[in-house]
Amino acid sequence: MLEKIDLEAIVQIAKDAGEAIMKIYIRDFTVEYKDDKSPLTVADLQSNEIICSALERLTPNIPILSEENKTQDYSQRKDWEYFWCIDPIDGTKEFVKKNDEFTVNIALIHKDTPVLGVVYAPAIGEMYKAKKGEGAFKNGQKLPLFVNHNPQDKLCVV
Repeated sequence: MLEKIDLEAIVQIAKDAGEAIMKIYIRDFTVEYKDDKSPLTVADLQSNEIICSALERLTPNIPILSEENKTQDYSQRKDWEYFWCIDPIDGTKEFVKKNDEFTVNIALIHKDTPVLGVVYAPAIGEMYKAKKGEGAFKNGQKLPLFVNHNPQDKLCVV
């Protein structure tokens, strides 16, 4: 399954969502609040629509779990072999404050493990992407993999 998914296609989906987000970001917009008191804007909804529509066309047999969609019951989700996990705007509070600190997040999960991911910060133009077996990249530059050759040393992961 993973080998059939073009990472660059997912990058383009994130860019398309980011472009729509930025058109809203530069103007005045209203803020609504969800039941959990978290903010929701038209940018969240447009980004979600762009991402979900594109993923459904690209991978119609892979379900999508999104913060902005109705969540399927865990009894159904627990058996998904693969699923897309998306947050159309991670950092809506920052989007509302207009401080540039928000991202578009798209990840492909296999059982309980991310195997492909794109994180795009459209306000600052930074793109992170990774695919299992292909490495991780920031703005097209391969990121180094640090290996702990001394298992007695502690690793710090953030």
